[in-house]
Amino acid sequence: MIDEKQLLQHNEKVVAELEKDLRYISAIIKQKGRELLTDYSITPPQFVALQWLFEEGDMTIGDLSNKMYLACSTTTDLIDRMEKKELVMRVRDPKDRRVVRIHLLDKGEKIIDVVIKKRQVYLQDVLNGFTAEDVLMLKDNLSRLHTVMRQG
Repeated sequence: MIDEKQLLQHNEKVVAELEKDLRYISAIIKQKGRELLTDYSITPPQFVALQWLFEEGDMTIGDLSNKMYLACSTTTDLIDRMEKKELVMRVRDPKDRRVVRIHLLDKGEKIIDVVIKKRQVYLQDVLNGFTAEDVLMLKDNLSRLHTVMRQG
């Protein structure tokens, strides 16, 4: 029988291993994503910006800066380069002309769509050795973890 102290110590080890696994998985996904971007003329930060715009819709430089944890000046430079590549465009808010929002253009949306599909194919290949039940359990547990982390 395991006492409370042993259970706590075991959990600390499991949590440490889980954190390490998640960190390594994140690094591998990031690296694979970067490899996929070499087919396009965009940088990883530009791709992250495109993803936020794709998922959240038009947003201000300030909003995008906060999502990406970047200074507004850095995000402005990023958007300038993306505008030149015709991935995004600045649009004035019709309700308040002082507000400028960043709008994702078709070319940017197509890049997001293609790269995400390639990432999904990669993940599908990695998961081929898992049972359907294991994949569903992994998805459910990661979704639950994500929900709890977003709340706290």
